[in-house]
Amino acid sequence: QVQLVESGGGLVQAGGPLRLSCAASRSIFSINAMGWYRQAPGKQRELVAQITSGGSTNYARSVLGRFTISSDNANTVLLQMNSLRPEDTAVYYCSATTYEGRRSWGQGTQVTVSS
Repeated sequence: QVQLVESGGGLVQAGGPLRLSCAASRSIFSINAMGWYRQAPGKQRELVAQITSGGSTNYARSVLGRFTISSDNANTVLLQMNSLRPEDTAVYYCSATTYEGRRSWGQGTQVTVSS
């Protein structure tokens, strides 16, 4: 099991930036992939962005060109969110999937974008 601690959520005006951070309890190189998901009220949880231990990334179409996922090559994954929109409002969850296929979740952090 991987413990994940998220930080960086908050309230921001539309068009503004916000950066989320996720610290894992072990090296990201021992984890197959880490990602950010989000869940808005009344909606299903959806993938926002993912990064593998090899550095490959993929993004939801709705955030392409606005969000960037990266790692510090130690134990932290960042999600830089620019040009935020009201529809980005959600609880954002960090996720880690081990090579054995076990998934862990962070506690979630609220992101609210005001129009």
